Amino acid sequence: MTSVADLPLLASGKVREMYDLGDRILMVASDRVSTYDAVHPTPIPGKGEVLTGLSVFWFARTGHIVPNHFDSATEGVPEEVRGRALAVRKLEMLPVECVVRGYITGSGWKDYQATGTVSGIELPPGLSESEKLPRPIFAPSTKAEEGHDEAISFEQACEAVGDADLMGRARDASLELYAFAADHAAQRGVLLADTKFEFGLDARGTLTVGDEVLTPDSSRFWPAEGYQPGRGQPSFDKQYVRDWAAGSGWDKAPPAPELPDDVVAGTRERYAEAYELITGEPLSAWRERVGAPGA
Repeated sequence: MTSVADLPLLASGKVREMYDLGDRILMVASDRVSTYDAVHPTPIPGKGEVLTGLSVFWFARTGHIVPNHFDSATEGVPEEVRGRALAVRKLEMLPVECVVRGYITGSGWKDYQATGTVSGIELPPGLSESEKLPRPIFAPSTKAEEGHDEAISFEQACEAVGDADLMGRARDASLELYAFAADHAAQRGVLLADTKFEFGLDARGTLTVGDEVLTPDSSRFWPAEGYQPGRGQPSFDKQYVRDWAAGSGWDKAPPAPELPDDVVAGTRERYAEAYELITGEPLSAWRERVGAPGA
């Protein structure tokens, strides 16, 4: 079996690396965690496995809505990265992020406070932070090479893609994916506040969802128990790290500081809990299924 070190590196980001497998790509999720666009030197053990295993869970259940790029979690995947790596089909990616918001929070809440709108969509007056929207909205954003993505209108997204029909299909697929996932999560005691998808075209020109889907890194998952509008919500993601970083005295400029042991443990626990609640199985089951190292 080929080692990752023997494969040509195509790209390296804050969280994952992409390697060339010839007709496919090896997508490897690391245990790195970033806040304020800076990667902390301290990893979160198991995080890459949660992102990968959850994506596969959703890929298997949403193919009736839109095709995805997943090919295999074992065939062509070097043993040393099993559990946190996937062999996926190559796509020509659209230059926008497809965000769906079911609740008003995060940057959407800030935009709403300032303008009463999110991505050019006028929302009802008087909404509280974390309140459920009358219906989910499609709120696309730019794909920033560096720094933060910026919210754009659907019309601006159409201009960026250069094909209004294609962008319309990506919007409709995003809303359907969100509705499907939000319904499943709700049955598991989890609220899907918002999420983002990335789409591309495969070799035949078919609209296909790529990257990761419906993970704690690409979504806000909240526990339904204790949910209360009017404030921020606890979440199954790196918000625990963000909260620590915000109060640590760090000036938010690289390099990011080391994380304390309790923050690492708390974040690890939240990622694993998200996997277990949504899939109905422990993370160890995913590791054993794909032959992850040490499983």
